Amino acid sequence: MSVALAAQLREGTKKAHTMAENTGFVSCFLKGVVDKASYRKLVADLFFVYSAMEEEVGKLTDHPVVGPVGMEQLNRRESLERDLAYYFGDTWKDQIQPSPSAAAYVDRIHAIAKESPELLVGHHYTRYMGDLSGGQILKNIAQKAMNMKGDDGLHFYVFDDIADEKAFKTNYRSTMDELPIDQGTADRIVEEANHAFHLNMNMFKELEGNLIAAIGKVLFGFLTRRERTGSTEAAAA
Repeated sequence: MSVALAAQLREGTKKAHTMAENTGFVSCFLKGVVDKASYRKLVADLFFVYSAMEEEVGKLTDHPVVGPVGMEQLNRRESLERDLAYYFGDTWKDQIQPSPSAAAYVDRIHAIAKESPELLVGHHYTRYMGDLSGGQILKNIAQKAMNMKGDDGLHFYVFDDIADEKAFKTNYRSTMDELPIDQGTADRIVEEANHAFHLNMNMFKELEGNLIAAIGKVLFGFLTRRERTGSTEAAAA
């Protein structure tokens, strides 16, 4: 049975997407205020999250639901390793550890991979489609805000193996819509995608302390005072 999973994920996660974009850290980021110490901590957290995701998805290449969406062109672990080497040097592995929120995120990925692997599709969609859709914009913001040149420190946003982003996303959505799932499973995947957004929000909220220390409470309060319309809602409008 085929269900329109891609559209259901997009519609079903709009509210969570907007909430994530209105966390203090992301709100400041989108307005061009990026503290390098906070950003490199985010890169470290993302390294642990993507390592877990790519480890589990890599084990499930023959799984009828997870296998088709596990497209290697999307993988971010190696890009994150390059960024960590830029920020921390050659001994980066000895200098990083996951924040409590990142550790909880990693635990969730490993748990559902064992119990209900099909739910990994919700996590996969939440992270990779967000990265691919907003990557270039976020890279440009970070580049200007931290006064950086080229891709060094920002490889996370660069998808070298994807020549045509629009065509790739169309193919990804078509692949999702052809997955052999019923509506009940689709509902559970959407629910898990919303949970993934909240796990991401918890990571962003943990970073706010570092950011406030860097830019001050007054500026942070000014930058985060008004909620903005989420990018998915704006696109729909």
